[in-house]
Amino acid sequence: MNGISKGIGKVEIALKWDPSPAGQPPTDLDIVAATYQAGEPYGDPAYVVHFDSRSPDGTIYLNRDSKDGKGFGWDEVLTVELNRLDARYARVVVGVAIQQRPGRRTFVSVVNPALRIREGYTDLAQDDFAGVLGATAAAVAEFRRDEAGVWEFHPGLIGFEDDPTHFTRVMGTLHRS
Repeated sequence: MNGISKGIGKVEIALKWDPSPAGQPPTDLDIVAATYQAGEPYGDPAYVVHFDSRSPDGTIYLNRDSKDGKGFGWDEVLTVELNRLDARYARVVVGVAIQQRPGRRTFVSVVNPALRIREGYTDLAQDDFAGVLGATAAAVAEFRRDEAGVWEFHPGLIGFEDDPTHFTRVMGTLHRS
């Protein structure tokens, strides 16, 4: 630990959007998280958590999953318990991917998307994806463990134009400041 700083402990990443207009196919956004080992923090993810999965140790899990944005309040919610994550992991990158069915979809076609990242009752970041309207997916947050073992939050959206499967393999390759 660095002085008395505890760093980030447990975070919640929440996503919401409005349903597609009548007569159009449903919009399905998914929150995904990838962990990276200390020995290779910008290499391949050790594992990826997405709908229908959770981390092997139970520290990263979806609380809520929507296929159409018809929920009340936050449609997708992912919890990341950084304070319980094994010391072999140095990074966790969180992203949002748009399911690409029946055709190519970007954030410009998502009605009223919103993102909130919080620890407890403190909002760490909020966004509406306006900066990545032409993207099919976006990395939305990065959590890095420093040399003292303290987790730090690095916000910001980075847009991608990949299919969801490829996105989960490359979303953590970029360095953030």
